[in-house]
Amino acid sequence: MSNMRAQTLWSSLRPLVSAPPTSIFSSQIRCLHKTRPPPTIPRPRPFVPDAETFLKLIGRGLSRHASKFPSWEALFTMTSPQLKELGVEPPRARRYLLQWMQRYRKGVVGPGGDFQFVHDGEAHLRIATPPSGAATDARWVVNVPHGEDSAPETYPRPKGYSVRGLKTIAGSYATELPGKGGAVVKITEGMWEKKQGRKIDGGERRRAETRFKRRKLERRAEREADLMKHL
Repeated sequence: MSNMRAQTLWSSLRPLVSAPPTSIFSSQIRCLHKTRPPPTIPRPRPFVPDAETFLKLIGRGLSRHASKFPSWEALFTMTSPQLKELGVEPPRARRYLLQWMQRYRKGVVGPGGDFQFVHDGEAHLRIATPPSGAATDARWVVNVPHGEDSAPETYPRPKGYSVRGLKTIAGSYATELPGKGGAVVKITEGMWEKKQGRKIDGGERRRAETRFKRRKLERRAEREADLMKHL
């Protein structure tokens, strides 16, 4: 009975034993790829209608790679190795792009990301006032369609924009509409860019070493100066 069980077990393990280790490893990798869920592709927004605009907004020169992504879906399905194959360099540029893609998936956007009325890369803003008889005289900024002179209170209120003084709209990249009142916000290179931190004395890893060498050079210069005085 024990011999029969051993033969049955050996027959079930024989394909694994006879197969080379590389084939077993590759089959495991294929299984992992099949079980990994595909990346989520978020919807474009009026202010971010395509991949080219997205790359332009997040800055750091990534707009020069816009021609490598034929569609919105092509951009948001990219992985780091695939970006490397396309020539997106250096590695920190790939990390930055992937981080911004993940932010966008979560609904984290920069100025203008919540605009609903955008035409040819421009959004118009106007000041809305409460209806007559209202208990408050507060005013706020609304995003209006192009050519709309009025500012109904039902229009969307974009985040980050407010009324300053009597008729000035304050907020990121908002400029006055000459002769028409209100303001305009245009899609601009680097509007959403996260600025890179500036390394001081070589950064945290090399700061102690850099400062030690600096003090060493300063002490040497002081000793040489003292010697020159006594000559």
